[in-house]
Amino acid sequence: MSSDAPVGRGLWRIGAGTTLVVLAFSVVNPVLAVTLQRRGVNAGAIGLFAMLPFLTVATMIPVMPRVFARLGVIRAYRGGLVLGVLSLAGYALTDSYLAWCCWSVLGALGAAAEWNGTEALIAFNAPPARRGRFTGMYQTALGAALAVGPLLPGALQWLLPAGKPLHTVWLLWGAAAIYALALGVTAGPAVGRLRASHTGGGRDSLRAALRARPALVWIAFAGGVFEAGLGGITAAYGSQLGMSLGVATSIAGALGVGSFVLQYPAGWLADHAPVRRVFGVAGALLLLSVLAFGLAPRVAALFWVAAFLWGAIGGALYTLTMVRVAHEFTGRSTIAGTAAMITGYTAGGAVGPAVSGLMLERCGVPGQSLWLAALAVSVIAVALRMRAGPEGP
Repeated sequence: MSSDAPVGRGLWRIGAGTTLVVLAFSVVNPVLAVTLQRRGVNAGAIGLFAMLPFLTVATMIPVMPRVFARLGVIRAYRGGLVLGVLSLAGYALTDSYLAWCCWSVLGALGAAAEWNGTEALIAFNAPPARRGRFTGMYQTALGAALAVGPLLPGALQWLLPAGKPLHTVWLLWGAAAIYALALGVTAGPAVGRLRASHTGGGRDSLRAALRARPALVWIAFAGGVFEAGLGGITAAYGSQLGMSLGVATSIAGALGVGSFVLQYPAGWLADHAPVRRVFGVAGALLLLSVLAFGLAPRVAALFWVAAFLWGAIGGALYTLTMVRVAHEFTGRSTIAGTAAMITGYTAGGAVGPAVSGLMLERCGVPGQSLWLAALAVSVIAVALRMRAGPEGP
């Protein structure tokens, strides 16, 4: 993907390493929750445990530019992988709920470095003419890892002799081995040569990046609401309407499928179409998805149509903002820019279920549709205000 072959190899290795990390996380996350439930931990405590990684990442992202400035992006990234291995080993060697919460925070500290570091390195090093496609391929790989990971325990159980249990500790050590493999993949000199800013190019703070590109941050926020913030609450609402557990959770599955299939096409469009037009069309499709959701109580199939579009367009918005950051911050550090987009996206992922739950409880589908429609319209409005030139908003 680069005319500089070592840089291209390093970029592929970083992408592969982070994909392995996401695969391990997606294997372990549901396994830990099920294990806690079997130990008699109540649902509230399990929910708190499940929230800890996201809360920790959201807390750490604002300080990551300073961490990278002090340690270097590659050293911080590799240190994050080491923290991940230690976290998984901690799960395997202890069974205390409090200890597991500590291991969760430790692993999430590493995840913050891995997420922000990978996005910044791709944004800075991917060749400008193919930046969108490279970003799209990377996001597609992450989507595949998130989809495949939860299926692996069931596949492994099927391979075992009948009646032989699949022990949690096996999966934990297996996930630790995947992290170690990621560390090996990213240990070479090709990765060590990657940079996230030009020498002497200056360092932007997260606050400066947020103030410089508020339009992109808002679009990332909208992407977080639709892709990360609606799956669970919509599935719960489906269950409230009388759907079985499997049918209700398949609504969230439709959202995940949408997120997976549209990442590369979104990246391709970012390379070939004006950014204002792409964001505008995305906002219009979100508005159509909200209309479908509004009609879903009468035509149940529209729940899945709406969820598919939420995942597809919400995920595409995040990919597109990352591509724009790469162009907007040319000649400067991309670390603060990508951190700003991650901050917007994670804020959307946190706000989405809270506001949606309140709207569904108080106003039902009309209230939920109204606030999501307002958010979709805001994306269109922001897109219309973007300049047509390459410098963006």
